[in-house]
Amino acid sequence: MNRRLLTTFMLASSLGFFAGCQSVETRIKEKPEVFAQVDKATQDKVKQGIIDIGFTEDLVYLALGAPDQKRESVTATGRSVIWIYNTYYDRYEGGISAGYHRSIYFDPYLRAYRVYYRPVFADTYSQEKEERIRVVFKDGKAAVIEQTKG
Repeated sequence: MNRRLLTTFMLASSLGFFAGCQSVETRIKEKPEVFAQVDKATQDKVKQGIIDIGFTEDLVYLALGAPDQKRESVTATGRSVIWIYNTYYDRYEGGISAGYHRSIYFDPYLRAYRVYYRPVFADTYSQEKEERIRVVFKDGKAAVIEQTKG
């Protein structure tokens, strides 16, 4: 009985883990009708994760996934929706002193135990977020695509 419970738990855990990781193929399976309505050249771009001017929100979703942020802008020329995709990474800050490690050893010359303190250093990182892609939709189609280079 415990083995069956363990197997069920492992299966549920792995399914939960993979549910958060979406690929282009899984997004296409979510919206096959959207993918089927476009020409072969557009399908190839979507499969490669490439977006272009004129893509609908659904096509951008298929190519890049859900955005990290959605914004709305209203100007004199009309309403636009902005999707923002970010990159997250850890930036190395260097090593800092984390204290001392105490060692006790026997000194045969003095015939006594001695205490030695050795400094300990730890690597530090800071979490960074950088905007990678910004897509501006006007009338439901991508009108502006801004992307960082480098």
